[in-house]
Amino acid sequence: MNLYAMLQARAEGGRPLRVGLIGAGKFGTMFLSQARHTKGLHVMCIADLDVGRARAALAATGWPQESYGAASAAKALDEGSTFITDDADALINAGGLEVVIEATGVPDIGIAHALKCFAQNRHVVMVNVEADALAGPLLAARAAAAGVVYSMAYGDQPALIAEQVDWARACGFDVVAAGKGTKYLPEYNQSTPDTVWDHYGLTPEQAATSGMNSKMFNSFLDGTKSAIEMAAVANACNLTPAPGGLKFPPCGIDDLAQVLKPESDGGQLHHSGTVEVISSLERDGGDVLRDLRWGVFVSFKAPSDYVERCFREYGVVTDDSGRYSVLYRPFHLIGLELGISVISAGLLGQPTGVAGNFLADAVATAKRDLGIGEVLDGEGGFTVYGSLVPAADSHINGYLPIGLASGVPLNTAIPAGQPIRFADVKIDETSQAVLFRRQMEAQFDPGDGPF
Repeated sequence: MNLYAMLQARAEGGRPLRVGLIGAGKFGTMFLSQARHTKGLHVMCIADLDVGRARAALAATGWPQESYGAASAAKALDEGSTFITDDADALINAGGLEVVIEATGVPDIGIAHALKCFAQNRHVVMVNVEADALAGPLLAARAAAAGVVYSMAYGDQPALIAEQVDWARACGFDVVAAGKGTKYLPEYNQSTPDTVWDHYGLTPEQAATSGMNSKMFNSFLDGTKSAIEMAAVANACNLTPAPGGLKFPPCGIDDLAQVLKPESDGGQLHHSGTVEVISSLERDGGDVLRDLRWGVFVSFKAPSDYVERCFREYGVVTDDSGRYSVLYRPFHLIGLELGISVISAGLLGQPTGVAGNFLADAVATAKRDLGIGEVLDGEGGFTVYGSLVPAADSHINGYLPIGLASGVPLNTAIPAGQPIRFADVKIDETSQAVLFRRQMEAQFDPGDGPF
């Protein structure tokens, strides 16, 4: 890719790639830790509602205090320093800015920020996968129309999966499945912020001491984050979820090729060309041997007898037929790797994964029996979890995306395990996020689906 060489050329020419970060949480802080050591990157602006948190992030990652005291974005541009503000619009409108990292994690805010960036000719790296799962295809189309890049965030699992899918297809392989590992049991769907730490083996006091957010960590556990991320992967990689959504089969790395193939060939996939998440726990709660909890994978099939023979000759690990194999990466480094997306967008004009179709959706599903008048509390909360469904099923049934399932009251009683529909809630149809989602559905109509 020559990203490093291109970046050094910018540095030597006195034209560092100028970057703005919206959201100084964990992901953003990890990016800052590496950006400080990346010659040719200038973190010109940071916006966070809590300016103190942004300053703390810089201090924690070793930035000298004098480097982030700029009085304005214009001063930061001139001095090569960093301006900190609580106003995201001030960051987006700052002269000289080239790439904006959106890392708020709030879908409606992410959409609003991205649209403002496009209007100001800024490339956008969307760490906010919640926004991408809600309306990524239309965001990508709007970016293309504006002549800028809209990209998934390298270091997060969806972008790494997209890279592996691209590798497989560029090699001439048919992609059978793509996905990631996680810690999952079916009963985790009912987990709440009050029960989450038991599943992680922590006390609430230990979690609080470490600054861990119970709602965020619960979204990792209850299946919501997996549904959101696999919706993003499916829409970026032209893959279709199974009608029943994710199965989370327990699987270690030695069994990947055997499990990640279609049921018709002895595997556990509904069809070829899908997404899946594998669990690091057996269904009885025991640990899977040599699990892939933190990793990502793509499974693929030899297209001919000749290629199957090459697999054998070069020690490729396959299923028992010799036809299916899997490429996996055992970890992802979150914000530590984010610079790859920033540099790719800013210098190559290329995304590290981008939504192109509306094939999958992450929809709100009741964690328990819910009554009329109850207010949904969104991702990782007490009322709903996200389920992955084919976009056609979501569209035809009018399912409510998990990204819009926060702060809205029910006007219908919903039994546990049932997806919630737009018609089941009182929602502001005039809000930007809802209108944008409706536009996305109209422009990227998934039709009746493949099944």
